[in-house]
Amino acid sequence: MTDPLHKYPRPPFEGQPQSFPGKTGKMSPEPDHGEESYKGSGKLTGKVALITGGDSGIGRAVAIAYAREGADVAISYLPDEQADAEGVKQWIEKAGRKALLLPGDLKQASYAKEIVSKTAEAFGRLDIVVNNGAFQQPGKSLEEIEDHIFEDHFKTNVFGSFYVTKAALAHLQPGSSVIFTSSVNSKHPMPTLMAYSATKGALSNMVLSLAQLLAEKGIRVNGVLPGPIWTPFIPAGMSEDAVKSFGSQVPFGRPGQPAELASAYVMLAAEESSYTSGALITVAGAMPVL
Repeated sequence: MTDPLHKYPRPPFEGQPQSFPGKTGKMSPEPDHGEESYKGSGKLTGKVALITGGDSGIGRAVAIAYAREGADVAISYLPDEQADAEGVKQWIEKAGRKALLLPGDLKQASYAKEIVSKTAEAFGRLDIVVNNGAFQQPGKSLEEIEDHIFEDHFKTNVFGSFYVTKAALAHLQPGSSVIFTSSVNSKHPMPTLMAYSATKGALSNMVLSLAQLLAEKGIRVNGVLPGPIWTPFIPAGMSEDAVKSFGSQVPFGRPGQPAELASAYVMLAAEESSYTSGALITVAGAMPVL
């Protein structure tokens, strides 16, 4: 049994600035995505999953977990993240499952439709959609946030998720699952992440609406609200001082690792959760989110 307070590194961390979206290999300490720790038990055998933003961070951990649970996995990612995506592909195939790499930009409706159709064509079906791809850029003041940056937050985080989910409906059968990565920022917005927090509020709201809208089709819709998680978004989207103390604000006193969220996504996608829809599950080191 491991003490969760000391299972992973605690702040202070070293300053490590990166440009968005950040590279996993440049982080210190490097995040744990479950490469060596996640053990599957066949919960998703025979399923096909599409994960946006599946090259790094939470998406990478979910891709590895899904493959070890028996699913074939397609991941979308920005073209600049090809090296990270290739690494995920290797882990999926090492688990004995098929992988499909889909580089592109979620801001484009045509790309969102394309990744859905390519996934269904390659694997013959689509059972799980994880809307995880996101954009984040901080701003110290409202004046500092350029119009196009504000728009990019919504185009990627909200519009991209809408495009993908809408396109997926042509392939999703009763029993399928759609999962959104929202954030504790949807309930506790940060002033320096005003645009990002607003998009996460929209996504949480979409989960609750879509769960009702798609209930008659037998499609479940849920969301995960991560707290501070150690991903490339952190050095790429926060000041050096914020990075050094990252995670210290929650009761656990440390950031979560992507691997610590994978089980929530597995649970929400599994057949055993057939009555779970419209849920927003917080994974935030005892941070209260109401």
